[in-house]
Amino acid sequence: MFKVDRHKCIACMQCIKDCPARVISLKDGKADINNEGCIKCGHCIAICPVDAVSTDDYNMNEVIPYDKETFSVDADNLLNFIKFRRSVRRFKNKEVEKEKIMKIIEAGRYTQTATNSQDVSYIVVTEKLNKLKELAYESLKRKGEYILANLTPETEHLKRYANMWLYSYNEFKKDPIKNDRLFFNAPLSIFVTSPNPLNGGLACSNMELMTDALGLGTFFSGFLQIAAQDNKEILDLLGIKDSKLIISCLVIGYPDVKYQRTAPRKTANINWI
Repeated sequence: MFKVDRHKCIACMQCIKDCPARVISLKDGKADINNEGCIKCGHCIAICPVDAVSTDDYNMNEVIPYDKETFSVDADNLLNFIKFRRSVRRFKNKEVEKEKIMKIIEAGRYTQTATNSQDVSYIVVTEKLNKLKELAYESLKRKGEYILANLTPETEHLKRYANMWLYSYNEFKKDPIKNDRLFFNAPLSIFVTSPNPLNGGLACSNMELMTDALGLGTFFSGFLQIAAQDNKEILDLLGIKDSKLIISCLVIGYPDVKYQRTAPRKTANINWI
């Protein structure tokens, strides 16, 4: 429940003006929250100038007062940081510390979600990574064989992927370390799941930025998503239920490569109206 300390409240109406659900009003000269319609977004807690709003729905110890020195990012530096990021597929033989993994997940946890649903979940795979590898290679091999055995004009474009998956499987079986073309020997993968693709996608974007900020490297593995699709063994291993969709899979580790500059991009397609 969200509540207002009437002794602290100065009736400035900032929470009333900022509430997206319009469930706050003045009652006897003080702010009053109708919790029945509240979406628990926390805008009222964040905006109150006298710290009069609190809740027992969340941990209030996590609330941090604004500080310009630690809460601001220079726009040009941020843009250069985004431009410089690369998908990394060369990793060192080094484990990722749990503290860094938690910071990556925190970046996802604090990303906005529609109607404050907070419906994004995270599956961190480390100890069972080798088992996941075996299942993923097997799954892609079977999918590749099915595609090649049932080619049509509509699926002809998938032939190159099918051949790639069969080749990767055979090479992996010869030498699982030297020929790991799915995980590239990274020590960690994080599956992001949500019933809402947009919510999960936004979280992934912030998680990637945090990964880079921590000196780690990552790439989004579309092949792992394909491998997990309709694969009961993989879904059971990950503990994914029917209502959750795999939005992305971040393969993460310490990069064994150093880039020297940004890469070029197409000119933005902008329609000014």
